[in-house]
Amino acid sequence: MRTIVGRSFLYLLLGFVAFLMVFPFVYLAASALKTPTDTFRYPPKVLPREPEFLVSDGEELPVYSLPVAGVPTAVLLAESGIEAGVFVDPDDPVDPDNPEVAGDQVAWPLSLVEDTGRTVVIEGEEVGVFRVPVGGVIEERALARTTVVGRFVGRDDPSAETYAVVRTAPAAEAITARWENFSDVLDRRGLGRALTNTVLVTILVVAGILFTSIMGGYAFARISFPGRNAIFLAYLGSIMIPFIVVIVPLFQLMVSLGWIDHLGVLVWPFMFNAYGTFLMRQFFISIPKELDEAAVIDGAKRWRILWRIYVPLSWPAIATLGTFSFLYAWNSFVWPLVAINTANEADWVLTTALRQLGGQSVESPNLIFAGIVIAVVVPMAIFVAAQRYFVENVATSGIK
Repeated sequence: MRTIVGRSFLYLLLGFVAFLMVFPFVYLAASALKTPTDTFRYPPKVLPREPEFLVSDGEELPVYSLPVAGVPTAVLLAESGIEAGVFVDPDDPVDPDNPEVAGDQVAWPLSLVEDTGRTVVIEGEEVGVFRVPVGGVIEERALARTTVVGRFVGRDDPSAETYAVVRTAPAAEAITARWENFSDVLDRRGLGRALTNTVLVTILVVAGILFTSIMGGYAFARISFPGRNAIFLAYLGSIMIPFIVVIVPLFQLMVSLGWIDHLGVLVWPFMFNAYGTFLMRQFFISIPKELDEAAVIDGAKRWRILWRIYVPLSWPAIATLGTFSFLYAWNSFVWPLVAINTANEADWVLTTALRQLGGQSVESPNLIFAGIVIAVVVPMAIFVAAQRYFVENVATSGIK
């Protein structure tokens, strides 16, 4: 029993933590499907909702949600401009949390209430008491003030009838999804071209990093040459230099080469990665040398040994390096912002396009959420597809 209770508590705790981690992404995805008005709702709701309308004779009629005999009912406005009164509980006429507004108000036509002949004093003023139907029950209420109401009838049952102030009547809402937000962002907000550019740049950068890291890692792991360890240490030390330190000389180099304001400037400088070389070297070192010796005896050259033996055995490391490189290239922001002119929309990537979208769509945060979902869903899918390699034994080899 102690074990069951302990595990149950552990699972509940882990489930709660998982919920806290996943909920922001769920709310982000749901907000991408909302209308601008729905995103500004307070208090906020997770699922996207839109006001309901009933089409009658080619005209859209708003649907309201009002209590009829105490039951929330979908109703339509049948008549407006009816003289009415706002009736309050004579024993509790004022809301203590908001003294300016009477509590438990009921707006009802004056022609449908019955005068009791009694009066009460509310805030120093003598007012009459009437018999008013409240939730299907006749109650005595004091007339606080006069107003104008509308007559509402049931959408599905026209015999159901109630009255309320049209201006404050709550609209009936239905859970919907505005998928057109994504097409709007991709087509009319320029995110489609930025997405294509990002995919192209990311594929080239990842392919370049994998190729150069595999080649460099094999050279440092298996080929002996003078100064190999010193060169490797110097190359590895470049990881300690923050990118912001080299951004100015890198920019000047790109200007001298004429690559600024072109997509190539986002690819060529990042096809060589010291971390990737280090990762592949460490993995190649763990592979027994007996495999090399056996391949040499069979007449294989280094090129064939690398691509036919080492690379197939290194898929966990390659997948890990590819995932990290993909996330880095996909989410790169500072360098594209510096190297690509803001007026050159044809060469924008997702990060710069999202920055521009954030400034243009302040009044439509749902479009910003849609753009973020587009930018996030691809890396998440790549990570889910490759995550199993992270837990594989990095010392996998062909020797048993």
